[in-house]
Amino acid sequence: MSLEQITFALSKGRLFPPAVHLLKEAGILTTPFEEKGRRLVYTDQESNVRYLICRAADVPTFVEYGAADLGIAGKDVILEQDKDICELLDLGFGACKFVVAVPAAKLGEFQDGLWGYLARHGQLRVATKFPRVAEEFLRSRGLPGEIIKLSGNIELAPLVDLAEVIIDLVSTGRTLKENNLVAVTEIAGATARFVANRVAYRLKYTRIAAIIDAIKAAMERSTKDVQSCIE
Repeated sequence: MSLEQITFALSKGRLFPPAVHLLKEAGILTTPFEEKGRRLVYTDQESNVRYLICRAADVPTFVEYGAADLGIAGKDVILEQDKDICELLDLGFGACKFVVAVPAAKLGEFQDGLWGYLARHGQLRVATKFPRVAEEFLRSRGLPGEIIKLSGNIELAPLVDLAEVIIDLVSTGRTLKENNLVAVTEIAGATARFVANRVAYRLKYTRIAAIIDAIKAAMERSTKDVQSCIE
């Protein structure tokens, strides 16, 4: 009996190597392919899985609209886009976090928090590449701040008085430090997530459930290997 075909969206970039490694360990990926190649579609004949290689920000879109049944996407992308998809597993890798950061030279002005700063200065402008995450954060705190959307170089905004604070995604915090910024609030952590199209999850449940079990087993083996190394 042949396996039902599954289409899987994988993102280029930092999540690609650990995602490929996990899928290989789970026995799902058996065909070789390179992240830096120009080819965008691969078919694994043995497991009957088709892989779409796309931008990280596009994985949830491919999954939501059914172009892909499954995908691996960062929680940061999921939070910002708020797509109608099923989040099945926290894969644990690609850890980063959303933070509120301020200039180190002005840290004292934020000693009473963002509300204290707003009360003293009368305005709170937030520069970010993640307006949805920023809006939700301000709403949850009841803060009437202004959100300024930028496409990159967020760290520059408070240095040239475009904004008082930034909301950005960080992993090591090195970029903040190099630009004399300090994280004052952590909004949410983010790791890679295994996601599914809602319709495909129902119609192809048996096949998808088997893939989930295989990934869980691979993750458990990896955890045991790490523990044995520590011991």
